[in-house]
Amino acid sequence: MKKRLIIALALLLLFSTYKLKKIPSLSKFSIKEIELENNHILKDREIKKNLTFIYGSNLFFLSTSQIKKTLKEISFIESFELKKSYPDKIKIKIFEKKPIAILQDKKNKFYISQNFDLINYKELEKYEILPIVFGNEKNFQVFYNELKKINFPINTIKKYYFFESKRWDLETHSKILIKLPSQNYNKGLKNFMELSKDYNFDKYKVFDYRINNQLILK
Repeated sequence: MKKRLIIALALLLLFSTYKLKKIPSLSKFSIKEIELENNHILKDREIKKNLTFIYGSNLFFLSTSQIKKTLKEISFIESFELKKSYPDKIKIKIFEKKPIAILQDKKNKFYISQNFDLINYKELEKYEILPIVFGNEKNFQVFYNELKKINFPINTIKKYYFFESKRWDLETHSKILIKLPSQNYNKGLKNFMELSKDYNFDKYKVFDYRINNQLILK
């Protein structure tokens, strides 16, 4: 009895698989098109070249896990939404990372995103004016957040320099160099903001706050 049951189940499975493969209508759901939207930095071809494995797959039985894994490996992509569009299309809405600075790491360059992720660098005209960071993204994250807390005019900064002594120098677009101490640098930044607002210091190009409670102008 047990043997007959096993044979019956095997025949049922074989018949079901055979019938599934023979259903002619399923051929209509072979993926022929990938439609992308909301990608402004990445070109369609840059994304689609990583998704060629999708073409020809059956839309009904398509597993999105491999698609998600592939898209997550593209550094400019923050998140995405997938949608099956019957009979033969898959739609992908892309949400890109927004660069806030360029990290100069020895000979290599990366964009630093608003979430402080590193993005593979590519020359983009709209981001040529981004400030350059000489340091690492972790230290920059802490420092950048402190600048935002005190409402420092971040858009005036051209370059960030981080030193092994754990302090920062800032170079502005007006070629002013602000030299900060390793500790309590907020005090110097706030002082610079006040002086810039109330006085004309155009003849000075260096504001040195490295010595506690002192400002040296050059």
